[in-house]
Amino acid sequence: MRIGMIGLGRMGANMARRLIRAGHEVVAFNRATDNVTALAADGAIGAASLEALLADLPRPRAVWLMLPAAITGAVARDLAARMDPGDVVIDGGNSNYRDAVDLAEEFRPAGIDFVDVGTSGGVWGLERGYCLMIGGSEAAVARLDPIFAALAPGGASGRDAPGGTAPLGYLHCGPAGAGHFVKMVHNGIEYGLMAAYAEGLNLLKAADAGRADREADAETAPLAAPQYYRYDLDVPAITEVWRHGSVVGSWLLDLTAEALKANPDLAGFSGSVSDSGEGRWTLQAAVETGVPVPVLSAALFQRFSSRGNADYADKLLSAMRRAFGGHVEKPTGES
Repeated sequence: MRIGMIGLGRMGANMARRLIRAGHEVVAFNRATDNVTALAADGAIGAASLEALLADLPRPRAVWLMLPAAITGAVARDLAARMDPGDVVIDGGNSNYRDAVDLAEEFRPAGIDFVDVGTSGGVWGLERGYCLMIGGSEAAVARLDPIFAALAPGGASGRDAPGGTAPLGYLHCGPAGAGHFVKMVHNGIEYGLMAAYAEGLNLLKAADAGRADREADAETAPLAAPQYYRYDLDVPAITEVWRHGSVVGSWLLDLTAEALKANPDLAGFSGSVSDSGEGRWTLQAAVETGVPVPVLSAALFQRFSSRGNADYADKLLSAMRRAFGGHVEKPTGES
């Protein structure tokens, strides 16, 4: 099958390469022409413009977008204006599911299908495959099945298998927007998992707080029972042992263990953690549907705090303690 790919960043370019390896043809376009040249060297058909990309695709045409959410809608509309009935625009980026609902409805009178594909796999997807959560019409999704099957970890179609496609790593979740909705919640869960690992490992790292050399540190508050906190734990080794047979084992833990093995002190990391939108959208959906998500919300707010957004509140807490009790701030690290 021949498909267009617009957006050749780390994920888009590797997805194109995986499709080429599976025998598909990819017509590639990117504003940064160097990315097109690099992908052409791996077998893609380079396009210098949207018009050239569409001209190189057989009808009905399919174009996959891997772009930032902020520009996806504009590019999708530009494409749809140049397309014919039966063509399909596929959004594989981290866009808001509401945009997919709106774009699908907007394109419907012109006979243009809009398919949203929540895509997980990151920089490892080229070799491991991509988990795909798909929204759109049944007919459009069925036509694109060879593409989804090639990108997914299973590498083969499961449409007619008793277990369906899910065991192979891709799933038609429902109508337009369903794919991005599922991916949105997926990423909200990811925030929570990451926070749980980080908090637990931080506690393991602090398990030596009762050692004599730590107790002697003037900036460390004395412990009431220091004898219970004299463990010099090897946190990288603990993450490694948890990978083997533990119920908390996961690919995320695998990556964490590898990161700590290579950089036990986490040198070069400031601790400022960004969020790309999905966590916020997950909380919005939870509020609007009345579903409690205390873990996911705490994980998102911790990311805000990591970027210094709690500094003013922390200063106010200190000011209030002084106002009502005359408490003077202690050096950092004391309680």
